[in-house]
Amino acid sequence: MRSSGGWHTDGKTLIAYANVWPEGFQSGAGGYTEYRTSADGQTWSAPQRVTGADGKPVEGVIEQDPHVIDGRVLTAFHLRPGMIAKPFFTDDPLGVTGWTQGRMENLPRDTSSAAAAHEKKLSREIEPSLFRRVDGCIVMVFRDEELSFRQLASESCDRGATWTTPALTAMPDARAKQSAGNLPGGGVYLVNAPNADRPRIPLAVTTSPDGRVFDRSWRLRGKGDLQPLRFEGQYKRPGYHYPKSVVWNGYLYVGYAANKEDVQVTRVPLKALR
Repeated sequence: MRSSGGWHTDGKTLIAYANVWPEGFQSGAGGYTEYRTSADGQTWSAPQRVTGADGKPVEGVIEQDPHVIDGRVLTAFHLRPGMIAKPFFTDDPLGVTGWTQGRMENLPRDTSSAAAAHEKKLSREIEPSLFRRVDGCIVMVFRDEELSFRQLASESCDRGATWTTPALTAMPDARAKQSAGNLPGGGVYLVNAPNADRPRIPLAVTTSPDGRVFDRSWRLRGKGDLQPLRFEGQYKRPGYHYPKSVVWNGYLYVGYAANKEDVQVTRVPLKALR
């Protein structure tokens, strides 16, 4: 099985990451990341493995698009065996070599349930995204697998080399993934389903002037905007799932899955987020 690992560019070359799951996603064994390069978006290189600072392939998948902050490329890998979220950084502008794991202690998991064997392979922190605070520190936000329905966050003030132990924030989160980033001028945005329960409704963007206090929020899609579920299936449920975002040409573009059936996009003028 293969899934998207996101996109990156140094301004000249486009990088497409693909996550490879040799035993399938549901096995819990984890996977690794390949990349292809292109100068025009039409002709692509053969796939190669993403490598670490030691020159060896990184044994993990890239969860979301890397971010370039202060000239350094940062992201998180879910390392195998299993899926253990860890921050990584590289000074390779292409983001394909030199990846180094940042030091972060993961929170312990409750393994007293019947699913204990599976939970040991999955960190409490998963599916992270990140942004830069106005003070220069980097914040990585996570989905919480312990069902707090709040986001976890860790910070680094040394360009990704060391990170604090993730802590619970006050941000409600229906565990539908989140997508964070910086706005022109230094502000911060966070797209998620800010519901302190399982329904992944509504989809919203919340902003902060400094990356500490998020005090303005706009509903992008609500219950009344959602089309009926067309097909039943395992893991199927109504809602707005797995948002990804990009700031481009005066707009914030948010892509997401509606009911896990349709891929949809909402475009927000950046001037509306002031």
